[in-house]
Amino acid sequence: MHTDTEVAIHARGLTKSFGGTRVLAGVDLAVPTGSLLALLGPNGSGKTTTVRILTTLLAADSGTATVAGHDVAREPVAVRRAIGLTAQQATVDDLLTGRENLELFSGLYHVGRREARRRTAELLDRFGLGDAADRRVSTYSGGMRRRLDLAASMVAAPRILFLDEPTTGLDPRSRAELWTVIRELLASGTTILLTTQYLEEADQLAARIAVINGGRIVAEDAPDVLKRQIGSERLTLRLSSAADLSHAGAVLSAGGDGGLHLDAGRCELTLALQDPDHLRRALDLLHGAAIAVERVELRTPTLDDVFFELTAAA
Repeated sequence: MHTDTEVAIHARGLTKSFGGTRVLAGVDLAVPTGSLLALLGPNGSGKTTTVRILTTLLAADSGTATVAGHDVAREPVAVRRAIGLTAQQATVDDLLTGRENLELFSGLYHVGRREARRRTAELLDRFGLGDAADRRVSTYSGGMRRRLDLAASMVAAPRILFLDEPTTGLDPRSRAELWTVIRELLASGTTILLTTQYLEEADQLAARIAVINGGRIVAEDAPDVLKRQIGSERLTLRLSSAADLSHAGAVLSAGGDGGLHLDAGRCELTLALQDPDHLRRALDLLHGAAIAVERVELRTPTLDDVFFELTAAA
């Protein structure tokens, strides 16, 4: 158990409904100070709603939450002073230069003019935007815009940073560059709550991962622990005929195999191996059903496997 001083973000029993739709059904979270927690879940699972409650942009129907030791409902101003937020949509102004954007945000945070100039220059350099500082943001690439957006969230040097799908829409190079910046922020002691739709991103950056589904946290642990919890090796079978895929799934399910994942695009099915003889049993079942297997692959579990298994039932 963590003490209050060790936990930067703490939520207990958060619920939220919109009309007759319940989005959060009792979310519990604890993010230790100086760590990065990745929040994973399908679209509509409650990731962004959780972030909006924790950043005081939305009120929970019930439950409690503290950020930097401040209650988000009773002390919203204190919470906002302690945090930075990078939302899914960039908040920078295309008509201003990168430098002008950061100086504008400094004014919003009531940073003095001299300190604002110093902080702006520091952030532009830190986020690799020094050479483009005096260009309009409308000329920036997607990766540059996201780095500027992240820099804007750091103007007031927040202790806690919320990143809501910060790399959505970026190309692989830009995503990798942003990962480097996030690692540097983490190394400097910043606490980070990251929501992402990229499982590799969570695997690369997070010390712990929480999986949300149906408005509840259904699993939380270190990435390697989550992978081990869902089984040992994964068996992927590529079939010779796409027409056999559904039949193969039915044959293996009838044989006691649960948690099958069918990939129609690749004409593959994947299952967790339960024991050393499982591979032979699966192949025998398919052979008996006259289903031809083109390729057999064994591998260790990935976060994709964790995600599919934990979010299978919406």
